[in-house]
Amino acid sequence: MGYRVGIDIGGTFTDFALLKGSEVILHKNLSTPEDRSLGVMTGLEKLAEKESLTLRDFLGQCDAIVHGTTVADNTLIEMNGAVTGLITTEGFRDELEYRRGFKESIWDTRLEPPKQITPRRRRLTVPGRILSDGTEHQPLDEAAVREACRRLKKQNVESVAISLIFSFVNPAHEKRVAEIVAAEMPGVHLSVSHQVLPRGPEYDRTSTAVVNAFVAPRVTSYVEKLVVRLQEGGYRNRLMVMQASGGVMTKEYIEGSPIRVLASGPAGGVIGSAHSGVAKGYPNLLCVDMGGTSYDMSMVLNGAAPAIAGWNMHHRYLVGVPMVQVETLGAGGGSICHVAGGEVRVGPKSAGSAPGPICYGRGGTEPTITDALLMLGILSADSEFAGGSFSLTRAGVVEAFQAIGDQMGYSAEEAAFDCWRVVNANMSQAVRRTTAGKGVDPQDMVMLAYGGNGPAFAGVQADDLGIEKVLVPKASPTFSALGTLVAKPSIDEERSYIAPADVLDGERMKTLWSELDARADRYFGEAGFSRNEMTARYQLNMRYPGQNWAISFEVAVRKGPQDLSFVDATLGQRAIELFNERHMADFGHIREDEVPEVVSLRLATSVDTPAPPAGHGFTAPAAAATPAKTRRANLGAGYQETNIFRGVELTPGAEVTGPAIIEETFTTIVVYPGWKAQVDDAGDYELTKVK
Repeated sequence: MGYRVGIDIGGTFTDFALLKGSEVILHKNLSTPEDRSLGVMTGLEKLAEKESLTLRDFLGQCDAIVHGTTVADNTLIEMNGAVTGLITTEGFRDELEYRRGFKESIWDTRLEPPKQITPRRRRLTVPGRILSDGTEHQPLDEAAVREACRRLKKQNVESVAISLIFSFVNPAHEKRVAEIVAAEMPGVHLSVSHQVLPRGPEYDRTSTAVVNAFVAPRVTSYVEKLVVRLQEGGYRNRLMVMQASGGVMTKEYIEGSPIRVLASGPAGGVIGSAHSGVAKGYPNLLCVDMGGTSYDMSMVLNGAAPAIAGWNMHHRYLVGVPMVQVETLGAGGGSICHVAGGEVRVGPKSAGSAPGPICYGRGGTEPTITDALLMLGILSADSEFAGGSFSLTRAGVVEAFQAIGDQMGYSAEEAAFDCWRVVNANMSQAVRRTTAGKGVDPQDMVMLAYGGNGPAFAGVQADDLGIEKVLVPKASPTFSALGTLVAKPSIDEERSYIAPADVLDGERMKTLWSELDARADRYFGEAGFSRNEMTARYQLNMRYPGQNWAISFEVAVRKGPQDLSFVDATLGQRAIELFNERHMADFGHIREDEVPEVVSLRLATSVDTPAPPAGHGFTAPAAAATPAKTRRANLGAGYQETNIFRGVELTPGAEVTGPAIIEETFTTIVVYPGWKAQVDDAGDYELTKVK
């Protein structure tokens, strides 16, 4: 069996998980923002060294490299994507600014609207109209399309989104516009809405097409550059790319809709969490991932983290493709601590990997949460950091926190502790908002903490939230990278079909599902998977008449050759029963006198691939571990001599009672007062509240 490598690029570190049979080998190195593929190749060279191989021999023995990337997210955060234009139907020029009346915080009178990817001067309209039944009401004005191209060329537009009304029913006009734009603006990138998101309503489709146009050139350029480097290095197989839906797929598939890689890194962590939680008997998890730049939170319910296709507001833009639900907060190890308005604040600005926190010794001058952890004794300048790739330094750290203390009227140590308290409060409040919005009580959940900094804060957050059990995987510092190896190759797409559930057109539904199936079959075939390996999940999106949002649910699961025998005269009634059952579970009521309607068909296809093992259980007898040393640290109750344990010395059954600190190769686990940690048979940690 060859190697399988999972990679996750973060704002500060690039993480690697190497699967070698049943053994998992971890690695981290600093990200390279100037060219992120360089950081990837550096890490692969380090993995090759660990296996006593040259890079070429190592890559030649890799069966798969799976990659989660933040390129699309960073493009939206930094708003530095392609110069984008929009061609849309006459009368719909300002659809993006109306946002269906949505405002993130309706009470915030100072909340500014999101920065427009396509300002009004680059949003142009053309006459021509397709009706909701697909018939042509007004011919397309091709001269107007050419004039729009002329105006966009004058503005140096690099990428064009095309979104015409009801193109998902009849794409004829949209296809013709794309042909004209390709001829009039050679080399420009095209994002055609009926290909990116073939469903209504028009705002969802237009927003998704525009975001896709904005991020596509950077994503495709980066992925192509990485593929070239891998091939030159000796890799002979296809690069698999993590998707927001929680699955992976080939570069060739992603190139059609690069928007599908948004939030792909965090999605890997959620998929890995579900895999680990089920194996350990904890199907309901609150997943928290704190890295160097951000804090991501998500939930696994009943052992699954389903991808939601619909109202996904991502970086203040609606993205309609299926996405695992992850909420992100600007709170990581590199989040900068400062004083504003007479109070201590943390983030959202981050020091990133360059220059990084002050304690990295790479030119950073602003204090960060990592610097605060060093001040508090949770981290140490005497211990190896990031797997021994470099050591921390205290030079400049005390002075930076003293500058905060001088403004607030206390010492540098008190300033560092305040920053620790503030970032904890920010993260706990974010969890409360997220869980309350979904009707979930965090006290009923088990927390799974990962990321380089997640285990350092998990116990105190669990205390705040009333959670009594925390899981910390041995692979927590590179858990999202490991999650990409758990994720299955998958394609999740939908087609618009609107009809009352009691009068369904079975032949039309078979045609639409067959079209989706044919696309999936082609891409899986090109990736080297046979039809018999494919599992197809046929789903419907339904709602009651007048509702804005639809519920997605499965109506059939088939493996192997296509089988649409379930589309028969009873499908409508079965769909109504399944929808009402789901509506009652989600919202606590159903409309007994109303017939729900189908709004679209969805097909999620996947292939099983080898996944990392997820051990469980405590068969080894419990035994108190022996600390390696002590050091002065503040774990929330003031400075005191605190036991320090080395993770490599802790075997299954080992128990550590807080207050204590466990130093793993790539992360630090804090066992807070009132907690204890025990190592299970897989080498993972289970932290429990001492009663």
